[in-house]
Amino acid sequence: MTPEHALAEAGRDFYQRGWVLGTSGNFSSLIDSHPLRLLITSSGKSKGHLGAEDFVVVDDNSSLVAGQGKPSAETSLHIEILRQRPAASVLHTHSVWSTILSQLAYPAGYLEISGYEMLKGLSGVTTHQHIERLPILDNSQDYPSLTAQLSATLQQYPAAHGVLFRRHGLYTWGSDIAEARRHVEILEFLLEAVGRELSLSHDPHAR
Repeated sequence: MTPEHALAEAGRDFYQRGWVLGTSGNFSSLIDSHPLRLLITSSGKSKGHLGAEDFVVVDDNSSLVAGQGKPSAETSLHIEILRQRPAASVLHTHSVWSTILSQLAYPAGYLEISGYEMLKGLSGVTTHQHIERLPILDNSQDYPSLTAQLSATLQQYPAAHGVLFRRHGLYTWGSDIAEARRHVEILEFLLEAVGRELSLSHDPHAR
């Protein structure tokens, strides 16, 4: 399966789950490291209906190398993650739970998740007792500044499997598209579980 087909398949699945509604989200896959060539979704495309023409190739400056579309405005964030992590694919979703929890946990600077069996689906995690801290950055349209903040955050949280942007969504990655996709599924499950648990704990009628 080509990277375009694999990312398009992920897009259809995520769209049906409500994680990339409208034209939200962006997906990428590393094609070459020297020089860097990154396949990424074009801006403004529905992730539930991606075709081969909805991807472009960029270099390490986020400049268009191949394709007819416009690279995502958040391309530099993908590139920075690939520089900081041993990853070959980055996936970004806009789920309801990532949006809400990134706002609620923002004052702490991170969202902490522990005790859930599904944590073992994250690369390198072998116990439900693992403590996953997802750092949270404030959202911004100043992408050079946001990329610099992301760089510092990834260095500060070397064990994190993902990053949240406040009222925006989740970024995660993997050694290939399949692993990145698994990380999306695991983290989105955990975000929803945490969110629902918090909702029930504040519901006076819950038992």
